[in-house]
Amino acid sequence: MAERLSYHLLKIPPAEAERLISAIQAGRQKMRLCAVCYNVSELDPCIICSDPSRDKTVLAVVETPQDLLALSKVKEYTGLYFVLGGALSPLDGIGPDDLRVPNLINRLKSGTITEIIIATDTDSKGETTALYLAELIKHLNIKVTRLGYGLPVGGDIEYADEVTLARAIAGRRVID
Repeated sequence: MAERLSYHLLKIPPAEAERLISAIQAGRQKMRLCAVCYNVSELDPCIICSDPSRDKTVLAVVETPQDLLALSKVKEYTGLYFVLGGALSPLDGIGPDDLRVPNLINRLKSGTITEIIIATDTDSKGETTALYLAELIKHLNIKVTRLGYGLPVGGDIEYADEVTLARAIAGRRVID
């Protein structure tokens, strides 16, 4: 992508390139992390944390702002978010203090959250993080849930791997 952007900058008139560079610099200067959820935003608190219509009792914990953005497109979820800033990875030297785990625990101790949805990735780092958080949170009298697993909508069973199929079977539900 950087290569394509470089070629684009070389092809456009210098004045247009300067406007683009100025816009990028201005955007970079305006962006900050929300002090409540750690999402990238121009506002602090961000528009999600400031939205009075959101369910203040449910908190989805994600690894990155990109994960938050993906979840925010799902209209069924109306709760709040918390961005950890990554996932636990002992092999890479990333422990709880390298993430925002202490900040998360402080937020949960505020007493307004009744359910936490652990929405970390399904890779080994995300699973490790989910298990660690669940163990840490269970004594706070907060319901801990995890995003469901299974087959993607429109996916073919014949192409699914064994782990995905096993999780889809384990997470089956009654058809009403």
